[in-house]
Amino acid sequence: MSERAPICFYYGNGKLVDLAEYPRVVLQPDFYNAEEIAFLKAKGVHVLAYLTLSEDTGPPADWQRTEVNPDWGGKFVHVGHPDWVSHVVGQARDALAAGFDGLFLDTLNVELTFPEDVPHLLTLVAALRAEAGSAYILANRGFGMLPRLAELVDGVVFESFSARWTDEGYAAWPADTLEFHAQIAEQLLRLQLDLYALDYADDPGLTDFAIRRARQFGMQCIVSDRALSRV
Repeated sequence: MSERAPICFYYGNGKLVDLAEYPRVVLQPDFYNAEEIAFLKAKGVHVLAYLTLSEDTGPPADWQRTEVNPDWGGKFVHVGHPDWVSHVVGQARDALAAGFDGLFLDTLNVELTFPEDVPHLLTLVAALRAEAGSAYILANRGFGMLPRLAELVDGVVFESFSARWTDEGYAAWPADTLEFHAQIAEQLLRLQLDLYALDYADDPGLTDFAIRRARQFGMQCIVSDRALSRV
């Protein structure tokens, strides 16, 4: 790469030297200790901790629903369950105490699975903002919570804005989906947030398409693989 992307989403471990080349990185907090985080921060990297807000891959717990995410295998949760709220806020507290500069909030699309949980999810995001104080918070999608979400976070990632992964490989979205995503992107532009597109591609043509299209809507684009294993 001749020019580093503005942010790296990396869900593996290690790769500290490579990660140090980015202005901002999103990492799984369980994979990095305080010394490793301090190393990245000393290199000028802004380090965000990944949090999942509506799915749980941990052991059985009272907050889990019976339904499973077919793509990743995690259990959907009752977002408003008090113990789940305490669990997630505790994860955020631990990450910030370990030296992370902020939080990346994932699995925010409950309007597509359990729309009754949207108010609970907003309450959880507000609790995380209260815990984080002025620390940076980046949200993945969460469009069902707009415009209120924009008052609680500093930036939004539009995951799979132009390109996606499928069972057959990587591909652009069909025209009607691209148009729908464009309408959402135009709403985001009015919210004065940091905007990123996170797309999935494995060839130069699809990669260029995603980058060019994101720029048209004021977003900085990051292209990775399904497992977010590229650095």
